[in-house]
Amino acid sequence: MRRTRAAAASAVTVSLLAAVTACGGGSSTDGGSNDSPKTLTYWASNQGPSIEADKKTLTPELKKFEKQTGIKVKLEVIPWSDLLNRILAATTSGQGPDVLNIGNTWSASLQATGALLPWDAKNFGKIGGKDRFVESALGSAGETGSDPAAVPLYSMAYALYYNKKMFEDAGISGPPATWDDLVADGKKISKDDKWALGAEGANLSENIHHVFVFAKQHGADFFDAEGKPDFTSDGAVAAVKQYVDLMGKDKVVAPGNAEYAQNQSLQDFAKDKTAMVLWQTAAATLKAHGMSDDEWGVAPVPVQSGTPGADTAVNSMVAGINMAVFKNTDNIDGALKFVNFMTSVDEQTILNKTYGSIPPVKAAQQDPAFNTPALKVIRDTLAESAAPLPQVANESQFETAVGTAVKELFAEAAAGRPVTTASVKEKLDEAQQQMPKK
Repeated sequence: MRRTRAAAASAVTVSLLAAVTACGGGSSTDGGSNDSPKTLTYWASNQGPSIEADKKTLTPELKKFEKQTGIKVKLEVIPWSDLLNRILAATTSGQGPDVLNIGNTWSASLQATGALLPWDAKNFGKIGGKDRFVESALGSAGETGSDPAAVPLYSMAYALYYNKKMFEDAGISGPPATWDDLVADGKKISKDDKWALGAEGANLSENIHHVFVFAKQHGADFFDAEGKPDFTSDGAVAAVKQYVDLMGKDKVVAPGNAEYAQNQSLQDFAKDKTAMVLWQTAAATLKAHGMSDDEWGVAPVPVQSGTPGADTAVNSMVAGINMAVFKNTDNIDGALKFVNFMTSVDEQTILNKTYGSIPPVKAAQQDPAFNTPALKVIRDTLAESAAPLPQVANESQFETAVGTAVKELFAEAAAGRPVTTASVKEKLDEAQQQMPKK
């Protein structure tokens, strides 16, 4: 999911989600009705540079759908800062849209509310079958072992974007493949008000995405096999410390990045203040900031050693946007037709080209547009070395609790106070205590 959703994730509180879960979201128990067969309401997430840009992109496609089916779609593009709260309010009131976009990391949490239509074999059959979708994308669509709560719409992964001129000026021939390489290169770059790596230290979602990957690389996870929080394992503690150490110990991240939460690190990168960023599909944003394609390169996110792959060589979470249907929709047939339309090869190609993402529909990936050097790195990462965030009902609280712990540790590092293994473990223990008790 996109990094601008941090404010939405941080707004989720334990008490609110508990209330939503108890409510169950929606009065219908049979998967919707067809009381309004000629209309649909669609909440789209803000994928482009602005709300108006998204409307300009989506409106012609919705007109195509109306021409094909006679069903009019009322579009509302919702910023990430509001989207999750709007969805949660809709699940409690039962007054939600017919179809909506959700960040894929929310899938299991929203599934637990009971408000979303399950994607069983029958419903998948109405959109061409489950096999059309990339397996890693389906892995971020709901709780493991259950029918998915949503369908993948746009897929993304993290990559390392690097400023070619800043690397050349520092005498560095190419991007780092390991974290040791990155730190060594970073120390050559980080001087004269230039810094090696950008971070969004106050962005809870960004924090979670990165420490999740570091944990995988340390052979750990933040939940055990039963879905119980396990935030203070040696591997999880080492993961958080290694990430925060990039600022505090290694000094390759500017202290001011501890306060970043609104994509400022990407702006710094485009202004030649920072040589590297870990980002999802950044090309369109870099262009919007005035950076030409030949000024930056893209490489896989570093690993501890070797090359990206599975297990301890994971180097990205599976990022992306899913499309869900509210169970109590007044137009279940129309909603399923709309999901089928939006996941068709033609629409997947058009929309993912526009947004610089990767189609989670396999056949759409064959378009040459998704084989550019930058997108090939992301596509290969999704296929070979990305893992989904824990698909557990408490994932949203995990993002808030651990994301906040990392934010506070960055603040300590920025202030020049030592971040030790003991202090990291203490923060993570506090975060674990905030998680709901089953």
